[in-house]
Amino acid sequence: MTAGCSSSGRAPITIYTDGACSGNPGPGGYAAVLKCGAHRKEVSGGYRCTTNNRMELMACIEALKRIRNPSDVILYSDSRYVVDAMTKGWARRWREKGWRKSGNERALNPDLWEELLKLCERHRVEFRWLRGHDGDEENELCDRLAVEASRRPGLPEDPGYRPGEAGEE
Repeated sequence: MTAGCSSSGRAPITIYTDGACSGNPGPGGYAAVLKCGAHRKEVSGGYRCTTNNRMELMACIEALKRIRNPSDVILYSDSRYVVDAMTKGWARRWREKGWRKSGNERALNPDLWEELLKLCERHRVEFRWLRGHDGDEENELCDRLAVEASRRPGLPEDPGYRPGEAGEE
């Protein structure tokens, strides 16, 4: 998705993301909308049994994977979990400490955090929080797409989900 878009001096790619989970854990979906100029791409998917936080992370990961060339990206999410961990440096510190948080508590979802951090090394990503369900057109679309994805028949297993890890961080 980089034709005419970001890559040294061009307009940044804007991404909106959302995750949904019916129950926590339960069937979950993720969605993202990537925009740059007249270009637009929607991405969504889901898993049979997962958590809301895993779906929020998957939305970011799957969106960033769609960008072919290193780019400037503005990524909007209504997940404080994702935005705070990335903007406050928590995810990097967890990785440096062997996926341990302060107090030596184990950080959840290290598989997805690792993937997201690697993608953010390829792109220059600015994470921005926006209030969910507050009328933002793209966020509302992502929410609908994520919920629809969570309801698809025959969803695959989430290979990184570990039962008992549904808690918020």
